[in-house]
Amino acid sequence: MTPLRVAVIGGGIAGAGAAFYLAERAEVVLLEAEPTLAYHTTGRSAALLFESYGSPGIRPLTSASRAFFDDPPPGLADFPFLSPRGGMLVGTEQQIGALEQWEADARRQGAWVELLDTDQARRICPALRPDMLAGAVWEPGAADIDVAAVHQAFVRGARRRGAEIRVSSPVTAMEKTDGGWRLWAGDEALTAQVVVNAAGAWGDEIARMAGLDPMGITPMRRTVFMAPGSDEYRSWPLVAGVGMGWYFKPDGIQLLCSLSEENPSAPCDARPEPLDIALAIERINHATTLRIRSVRSSWTGLRTFARDREMVIGFDPRAEGFFWLVGQGGTGIQTSPAAGELTASLVLDSEVSTRLIDHGFDAAVVSPGRFL
Repeated sequence: MTPLRVAVIGGGIAGAGAAFYLAERAEVVLLEAEPTLAYHTTGRSAALLFESYGSPGIRPLTSASRAFFDDPPPGLADFPFLSPRGGMLVGTEQQIGALEQWEADARRQGAWVELLDTDQARRICPALRPDMLAGAVWEPGAADIDVAAVHQAFVRGARRRGAEIRVSSPVTAMEKTDGGWRLWAGDEALTAQVVVNAAGAWGDEIARMAGLDPMGITPMRRTVFMAPGSDEYRSWPLVAGVGMGWYFKPDGIQLLCSLSEENPSAPCDARPEPLDIALAIERINHATTLRIRSVRSSWTGLRTFARDREMVIGFDPRAEGFFWLVGQGGTGIQTSPAAGELTASLVLDSEVSTRLIDHGFDAAVVSPGRFL
């Protein structure tokens, strides 16, 4: 029996993960517009596996992904994907209610978290100002993710399973055919029975090429920068304001910091805005005794969100064979194994895998049909 031919558009973490899982039973070609894979958002992510973070529909995909990170398939990982870190959300007296809500929601989804008082939180991160701190939510199992290693594992595994991966191959046109789709990528036309749209910030543009109205995916800027740190910071967790107005975490003896901003943007090669960096420094210094005064490097990525902030994963009911895999927001790395598994099960089996259902995942929450 001839295997299904699938064209995956986008070589970031979503596209690479989908290609890896699909290639086990399908003929896969992955098309990346840039000369290198993961050039945009994936390549600019400083990810944390944070099971209490994300919308209700996303959290089961995070928990279902942990097994891959902890014990990847043989031959895909040269080093562990995860490094212990811990994550802590902190708040003022006026934000105690938000902390309690975060803790309750996280426990409901099965994440291991606990509420801390001011003294407990400052024992974990002594730089927190006691007058700006009334409590915290602590997730001790949160871990740094080696993003490049995870992405490379998907690429390596997809190639071993026979997937063809093409860079410098931007999709410029598409048309529906009797047997599926014809795509023009770079200087070549190719055909596929299924198209997986994993184009990130360019997801709606790919839909327009397919003759579909856009799904309403909004790219949002987020800037990250490195500030001088100290060796004493190495053991600190990621620390973020519960209102998601700032965060920092150690990166060696530097501090990786962000305003956690979500500013709408057109799809582009995003660049940092000095004002965003200055505001992040002001907020972090207000909440801590770190006294950040200088920046060593900075970069910006585009995180994409659907209107309800859930992912969009599934076949478009308006066009047979057109599959959406977009809207990962800030959780694309930590959900990538489960999102790839889900894509393969829906494309190849027309159903959600039992393993994901066992984690409490509901495909209706991410279905493109919810907007139609």
